Amino acid sequence: MEYTLLIILIPFLLFLLLGLLGGKMKPGIAGVIGTSGMFLCTVLAYITAYKYFFQAGKINGVWSEIIPLNFTWMRFTENLHIDLGILLDPISVMMLVVITTVSLMVHVYSLGYMKGETGFQRYYSFLSLFSFSMLGLVVATNIFQMYIFWELVGVSSYSLIGFCYTKPSAVAASKKAFIVTRFADLGFLIGILILSYYTGTFDFGTLTADNASLVTTSMAGGTFMGLSLATWAMVLIFMGGAGKSAMFPLHIWLPDAMEGPTPVSALIHAATMVVAGVYLVARLFPVYYFTAPEVLEMIAWIGTFTALFAAIIAITQTDIKRVLAFSTISQIAYMMVALGVSKYDGHDGLGYMASMFHLFTHAFFKALLFLGAGSVIHAVHSNEMAQMGNLRKYMPVTHITFLIACLAIAGIYPFSGFFSKDEILAAALENNPTIFWTLWLVAGLTAFYMFRLYFRIFWNGNKEYKEGHKPHESPLSMAVPLIILAVFSIFSGFVPFSELINADGIGFHMHINITVASLSVGVAIIGIAVATLLYLKDSEKPAQMAKSMSGLYKATLNKFYMDEIWMWFTKTVVFKGICIPVAWFDRHIVDGTMNGIAWSTQKISVSIKDLQSGQIRFYSWVFVLGSIVIAILVLFL
Repeated sequence: MEYTLLIILIPFLLFLLLGLLGGKMKPGIAGVIGTSGMFLCTVLAYITAYKYFFQAGKINGVWSEIIPLNFTWMRFTENLHIDLGILLDPISVMMLVVITTVSLMVHVYSLGYMKGETGFQRYYSFLSLFSFSMLGLVVATNIFQMYIFWELVGVSSYSLIGFCYTKPSAVAASKKAFIVTRFADLGFLIGILILSYYTGTFDFGTLTADNASLVTTSMAGGTFMGLSLATWAMVLIFMGGAGKSAMFPLHIWLPDAMEGPTPVSALIHAATMVVAGVYLVARLFPVYYFTAPEVLEMIAWIGTFTALFAAIIAITQTDIKRVLAFSTISQIAYMMVALGVSKYDGHDGLGYMASMFHLFTHAFFKALLFLGAGSVIHAVHSNEMAQMGNLRKYMPVTHITFLIACLAIAGIYPFSGFFSKDEILAAALENNPTIFWTLWLVAGLTAFYMFRLYFRIFWNGNKEYKEGHKPHESPLSMAVPLIILAVFSIFSGFVPFSELINADGIGFHMHINITVASLSVGVAIIGIAVATLLYLKDSEKPAQMAKSMSGLYKATLNKFYMDEIWMWFTKTVVFKGICIPVAWFDRHIVDGTMNGIAWSTQKISVSIKDLQSGQIRFYSWVFVLGSIVIAILVLFL
């Protein structure tokens, strides 16, 4: 299966081709080249999935690891070296399918959405770089290779979010995303260095083998500030994942990332960048489970709070892309919770499977939601729900596909989100009832805010559009990806995921927990019913409710002032408490010391420069004087 290298190389070559020569091409040709290359990658990814899951992947009833390519790139010691290679196992093959599928849909959709935009060729070049980076990340054979591509993902997302570089808000958003994730990635790097220093390896297979016994034995007994070294390493590694996956309080970059073109939002928020943190924890799951179980518990609670926090904020947002952004934060948190509550015993890693299953289904319906939102924005030229309404009459394809995605994310049977969300709730109920009931409440809130969004866009009564400004359905290049993703959103839940991807590599037959399913569907129906009552038609009830809870409403509308809190923290604590003292020390102590040495050297040089004046009389005088001094010292001392 060495051909899998092409899945990574093709986007990289497209990045170089379109980046260097795209300006000499017609925009349409650049788009077709980029899309054709991604289509080829997608075909290869599906071939790989078929060969792995139906031919070569299972050995003696256990899903195996296949490494078709691996070579040493940099060697530090005999055992410690950085390799570059391709690792194929159930979760990496699944991610290849997800990333290439969503990326292809975004490439096709962008042919219509970005038509006529300045920098069209540059846009497709950056899309290719992003796809290359994410594909390289998921097939990494070792944690340092993953870190290399992890940083490339950050660079390419910075370029895409700030694509409209003449727009100040886009530039600010790209810098915000870059800085926040770089801060988190510092923790990731330190965690990698701690882990590799004691274990002597970066390799995933070696780190996770035999229930992570190498990590357990090599780091046993080492402590720092009351915690084991393994705990510190895994906390710091999770810090990187929390930044990429926008976990509280590092979530602040993701809503602002909406400043990028809408197809970029679909790519970043659906299947790629934001799930990198979930994938990281899943890849190192045995290490977390056997060496730092308390960190898994922390991940579960952080995910639980983040899911509820983001869902509450999403209820009051008026920008359709920001609603979807907070929805993404909440759904990614669901995946993190599933990993946090997972166990090898009991149901053979039910939470692990549920997390990967939800990652799989969420990629399709969230990409569909964002591309549907882009179709709406393309038609009405606004992100604000107040400028929308009655669009079902003008945009039937967008309306039906968007409704399918809303039903999927709400967890309504038989749409895909029902199956994956049900498994997460079942795992949470088995592990911690408090977490279960919190996620159950989040499920109801999700259904409510998604159908609030749906009704305000496509129904909501009496919205009329002026002649000549009436919305219209998107072109075929935008409509076809919506239809394809809608099909995935309906049927991807029927994939026998529990047999394919599981913590123990063996798998089990998934059964719907009737109690959990009834509770989750019931609360979703309640959420949809409340949204219908409030937003199907124009009504004063939402405004009255907002007025009666003005304090809470204002807080949620302003995202609980987390951006302001971070700004205060950076300006007061970081800038005044750290940066200013460090700058003073740098200017006065470091620079002062260097300047003092230079000043002293100059003064001494000036004072003794006459010793090298070139005057023979002066040299003779010094010679005679020196001889007299030496004679006196010899005679008297």
